[in-house]
Order: sequence, then structure tokens, then C-alpha cells
Amino acid sequence: MEALIEKARFDFHKRLFETNTLNLNSKGVVSNADTSSNSSKKIARKVIDILVEEQKHKINVSEKINGQTLGKQFEVLTMEFLSNTFPQLQNLRPGAWHILQLGNNNRLKTSDFEQYEHLAYLSELTAENARLAAALGNDYLVAPDVVIYKDLLEDEFINIKQEIVSNNVCKMTDVRKSNGGKPVLHASVSAKFTMRSDRAQNSRTEALNLIRNRKGHLPHIVVVTAEPLPSRLASLALGTGDIDCMYHFALYELIRAVKEVGSEDANDLLDTLVKGKRLKDISDLPLDLAV
Repeated sequence: MEALIEKARFDFHKRLFETNTLNLNSKGVVSNADTSSNSSKKIARKVIDILVEEQKHKINVSEKINGQTLGKQFEVLTMEFLSNTFPQLQNLRPGAWHILQLGNNNRLKTSDFEQYEHLAYLSELTAENARLAAALGNDYLVAPDVVIYKDLLEDEFINIKQEIVSNNVCKMTDVRKSNGGKPVLHASVSAKFTMRSDRAQNSRTEALNLIRNRKGHLPHIVVVTAEPLPSRLASLALGTGDIDCMYHFALYELIRAVKEVGSEDANDLLDTLVKGKRLKDISDLPLDLAV
């Protein structure tokens, strides 16, 4: 019997091909490759060849899709992968989980979560006061691609096995619904189809904003990408203090591809990222979020 996450990984790749998020142009260049980099083109093509060979996926040849469209599609498919896996880990992380792409859900913003509700007030103040806006800027505003949160807990659920809370205690804890708070943000997922240098820094900026602007519990902060070049992966993955970890859509295939068509430096760098636990496969993400 196929494991749940193994099947979800296969389906994730299948959807990337079906939606033309991963496709070839008329010159045989893969959509996640940098057309100005021979190394990027070779590694990206080898990863696709491995997926086609081993998983029997079919890749389409089509006209180049707008980069912004590819990015949005990758966000949606990342959200679908998490929706098909993380809520199933009830024995590890019980709860009524919600996984949303913020870009497609205008009703929900980062300030709708307990740790960041004060940002809405700051936004209102700066909107009304130009001098204050000039002084504060808008660096406190954060907009994750995909978020994970769960419903707050009713007292009946908390007390299901024994009386744990009452009206006399636990009056300010965030997780208790009767306290009237907002949902707690569990994870912020930055989904980047490719990682040109500027996009890598955007992910780091988002992470640092989430860290320094929170009140209370820090959510998981992760990056999911399909970038083929180890050097660009390293531009964000190396170092600690901002993101928890970076997750590649096909790390096993990438490792093999870099060994076969990449340079020795690229292979060594990728090995450093993997052994240093700064780069993992997409299949590792659901369990890591259960920590």
C-alpha cells in the first residue's frame, strides 16, 4: 500500500505537469530554468527527464507562460499538497486545520491572526497620518503566500477528559475560544517557483517581518521552491535565524541531476545544504510542521 505522503508527492508533481507549471518551450527549455544560464537549463531538464522516466509523467510543449502566472500556480499547488497531507496527521497534531492561499482569499489577512492583529491598527494609523507613515514605513506589513492555522478550542473540548479550565483561570490564553481572541497562525509558507536573487531576498524579508512584528508564538516559517540551481538555493537556505528550512519540490531528483550534469562545485554546495539540514524534500514538510 502506497504511503499517504508518497502518493501526495506524486500527485503534486503530476499537477505541476498537468497545469503546465512545468513545461518545455519550443527549444526544450524547462519553465523553471533560467534561459541565460546553461547550468540552470541542464539541471532543470535533467530533473524533468528523471520525473518523466521514473514516475511516467507527461510534459507538454507550450508557449512561455507569464512568470507571475507560474508563481501563482505554484502557490496553489503547494497549498493543495499541504491540504492533502498535514490535516491527516491528527495523531501528531490534532485540530481543525485551515490551509489557505492568502492571494485568493481577500477576506483573510495576516492581521487576522492573534500574533499580528496589532498590525491592522498600525495600518489604519499610517493611512490617516502621512507623517507617521513616512516615519514608520510599511515594513511591518507581511503577506505570506500560504498560511496554516486551526480553529480555537472550545472549553468542552479542553475539558473532555478532565476539568482543565474554568471561568476563574486561563482568561488570557490565545488558544481558548471563550477568551474571544483570533486564530493563532501556525505556519507561513513562502512558495517561490524560482529563486532569482531578488525573489530570495523577498522571502527573507517576509520571514524577518514575521519574526520581529509578532506578539506571542512564532509560526513555522518555511520556503518551498522548484529552483534548480544550488547556488540560488544557497542564497536563501544558508544561514539560520530567519526561515526554519527550505523545501524543494523534487530534492531526490535534483540531487541525482546535479551529480549527473552539474559541476563539482554545485554538487558540493548541494551536499552542504542537505547535510546541514537547510534543504529538504517537499515530502518532509508535513511532518516538520507537526513539530
